[in-house]
Amino acid sequence: MAAEGESESPLLRYIVKNPEAFAQNLARVVEQAGRAAAAYLKPREEGQAKDELADELAHVFKTLAHVGEYWLSDPQRAMEAQRRLVTGYMDIWDRSLKRMAGEDIAPAVEPDPRDKRFQDPDWRENQFFDFLKQMYLTTSRWAEDMVEEAEGLEPHIRHKAEFFMRQITSALAPTNFLLTNPELLRETMQSSGENLVRGIRMMAEDIVAGGGDLKIRQASEGRFKVGENLATTPGKVIFQNDVCQILQYEPTTEKVLKRPLLIVPPWINKFYILDLNPEKSFIRWAVGEGHTVFVISWVNPDARQADKSFEHYMKEGILTALDVIEKATGERQANTIGYCVGGTLLAVTLAYCAAIGDDRIKSATFFTTQVDFTYAGDLKVFVDEDQIRILEERMKEKGYLEGKKMASAFNMLRSNDLIWPYFINNYMKGKEPFPFDLLFWNSDSTRMPAANHSYYLRNCYLENRLTKGEMVMAGETLDLKKVRIPVYNLAAREDHIAPARSVFEGSKYFGGPVEYVLAGSGHIAGVVNPAAKPKYQFWTGGKVKGTLEDWIAKATETPGTWWGHWQTWVSGLAPETVKARKPGGRKLKPIEDAPGSYVRVRA
Repeated sequence: MAAEGESESPLLRYIVKNPEAFAQNLARVVEQAGRAAAAYLKPREEGQAKDELADELAHVFKTLAHVGEYWLSDPQRAMEAQRRLVTGYMDIWDRSLKRMAGEDIAPAVEPDPRDKRFQDPDWRENQFFDFLKQMYLTTSRWAEDMVEEAEGLEPHIRHKAEFFMRQITSALAPTNFLLTNPELLRETMQSSGENLVRGIRMMAEDIVAGGGDLKIRQASEGRFKVGENLATTPGKVIFQNDVCQILQYEPTTEKVLKRPLLIVPPWINKFYILDLNPEKSFIRWAVGEGHTVFVISWVNPDARQADKSFEHYMKEGILTALDVIEKATGERQANTIGYCVGGTLLAVTLAYCAAIGDDRIKSATFFTTQVDFTYAGDLKVFVDEDQIRILEERMKEKGYLEGKKMASAFNMLRSNDLIWPYFINNYMKGKEPFPFDLLFWNSDSTRMPAANHSYYLRNCYLENRLTKGEMVMAGETLDLKKVRIPVYNLAAREDHIAPARSVFEGSKYFGGPVEYVLAGSGHIAGVVNPAAKPKYQFWTGGKVKGTLEDWIAKATETPGTWWGHWQTWVSGLAPETVKARKPGGRKLKPIEDAPGSYVRVRA
């Protein structure tokens, strides 16, 4: 113990306080680890799960081998690469020795200010952990530079190599390991390992929940329930088929816009991202602005939907919804919104309708939607002929792609935000994640029908057929230039799924007027930026031409949400109002209350 008035030595924070309790907890950790291993092995022994890790790692090593081949094919080049790495190490060692001698000297390398991993004070103040941090940063940046500087790589190979290298360097960060993370080490010593016991127990539970794979919990599951404190906007299911339910929401105004509004959400995620809670709900807000709102709630498919293709989703989803809207309201025309892949399907539908002369859709709003996939971002890493072929073979076995596969792919795009912080918090610190509705929704994944997903990957990401004018749907060759209705195209500046540049370039392919709007933040927060408590800004800037950078340089920045800007735009297209309508009208009998049963099915 330190004498009164003296501060405790920093080293004492890394010493076990209760050796007996620590030993007992280590034994409990071993016991729980056995349960975790059993949870992993059981579904594989019973044939309910396959270990695909070896195939995935082989693909990673095959890709990175192209980089290694470039550097090792020339001895001088290889020596230069080694010299750069060793020089970096020696600089760290030299500065560390001078610091130990009492010199006030800057570190050789510092983390990016936006990097949240090294916020604990001991990453700066403790020389051991500071040394580890600098060695890691130097090594990871060197490895990423090796990929970037490798010449002669085919662009797709380079893209994959850069992505895989980032995943590897993220996984090997010292923050992810008990003995090299000062915060984890202190907590383990001070709690005599109680945190590890809780963490390994949670890991076993999450492996069971993932059917033999680790499904990292991102939000406290027990705090949220769809229909009770999520997706609570009053409404009715007024139609359903094998592909979707169609919801109509109760009006909250005496008068409503004559032209109804149809929202087409993605089937990769569930629609209630637009109805998380009353404060954040775009749907509830749109109802309050006088829209008669209809939403497609896609089925969470199983083997019965294996053959449901893009065409089925168009005809049995969007086109059927237009029929339902006309029966429920008497209105033939509608405004539409498409979100993410729901927007891609909506664009396909618009081109199809233009080809056959169906003029029911009078405007289209796209939320973070791609129609051109030239600059589609890191998701293209997962799309090439070999990977799609393997995926198609796996989907044939069940008729669908497991929801956890898509969820893992999306999480990998931001692994330092969506994977490793939760791995550390849950399994190292042994803490339940914060009850956050958005992350609960993010983990509420859906399956993909085999035919639909295969068509989407091949025709959009792999071959980019829509903007080439080569996509065929129901016998019609599609041409976006024939889509001449007004379009409101919302992108998000930090979007990693539908990059702002990709959305911008896609805007150039429509034949009518396009209002391109750039929201602050990313794929979700840029859209769900509620009017009551807006967090971000948006930019507007006239015609879509030139580069995105040119457009931004001339754009007008406006604080707050874009929601009001959109409302002015869409209501100005058809401002006529009528008496508010009840769900289903006189022709359709409500089936059940919103949000319906389809959205409650867990993958």
